[in-house]
Amino acid sequence: MSPKDVSHAGPIRTLSLLVIFRSDPFTVNMETVTAFVEGPLCFLAVWAFLKNHPSRYLLQLVVSIGQLYGCVLYFSVEWQEDFKHGPKFHPLYFWFYFFFMNVLWIVIPSVLIVNASQNLMSAQAVHDGKKSKSK
Repeated sequence: MSPKDVSHAGPIRTLSLLVIFRSDPFTVNMETVTAFVEGPLCFLAVWAFLKNHPSRYLLQLVVSIGQLYGCVLYFSVEWQEDFKHGPKFHPLYFWFYFFFMNVLWIVIPSVLIVNASQNLMSAQAVHDGKKSKSK
């Protein structure tokens, strides 16, 4: 069965086929990094925000850049392979599952990168101001 036949399969079969089609080496490796590196960093970032720890924005920045990087790579690999892992431009599988659900992982980390950068720059400006006044 080819990826183009997914739209003709039943719902449970469709989900299992999509998992099989997604099991290429890039996706497996990227998700491994996400699970074992970014996952714990996310928990550490939540802890840092709850404790108001000084590393909170640095952790937010690192995790967000990792998520953005992974999603950009994911989209670019799919584009270069002509979206071979599913029915191209199908309203549900392409536009909703592939495009919309993944573009969230570009928008949200981008917003968090801007937020973390602004907070880190403000902290650096305050630090630099205190340093110059103490001289």
